[in-house]
Amino acid sequence: MGRHNDHTCRYCRVERTKLFLKGHKCLTDKCPVERRPYPPGEHGRARRRILGYGIQLREKQKLKRYYSMTESQFRLFFKRAERKKGITGETLLSMLERRLDNVVFLVGFSHSRAHSRQLITHGHIRVNGRKVDIPSMLVGKEDLVSFREKSAKHDELSALVDANKNKEVPPWLEVDRDSKQVRVVSFPTREDIPIPVEEHLVVELYSK
Repeated sequence: MGRHNDHTCRYCRVERTKLFLKGHKCLTDKCPVERRPYPPGEHGRARRRILGYGIQLREKQKLKRYYSMTESQFRLFFKRAERKKGITGETLLSMLERRLDNVVFLVGFSHSRAHSRQLITHGHIRVNGRKVDIPSMLVGKEDLVSFREKSAKHDELSALVDANKNKEVPPWLEVDRDSKQVRVVSFPTREDIPIPVEEHLVVELYSK
């Protein structure tokens, strides 16, 4: 699994948008994007005019960092999306959104996507009752994602689920917080994915 050792809050400042890499901190006034809404570095406040390739690159980096993926992982997903029927950019977003680590985060079963990956690789998550330790696994329709029975009784995880009981869940997921389970009722469409990214620019970048 790829590791990200950089300061994640810098990513948000570089992209000038919240990528929600720090969980609850991103929703408070401690979020660096709220306090310093400009890129990091000595010349961060300077106006920078970005054109052509630079715009496409920024959109790709924004999307890659939003899901906390390495370049090789992201490129692999793009190639898989490219081989499928339909609009490549929207297909790519749908696939990224269906990653298991993202699903666990979206429903409030983890603090962040990084925390989701940790829970999955440590064996706390089950898909259709089976142990899964691959965060990039794509969930399908009617798949049931849940905690391992022993993990579901863990005080810290139970408190986390209770704390996120009012978190808004996308319409393609159905959550039962009492049993700590989530069911995939459909595949996400572009309207279900509120990421401020122009995915067609990502497709143009990789199509060169």
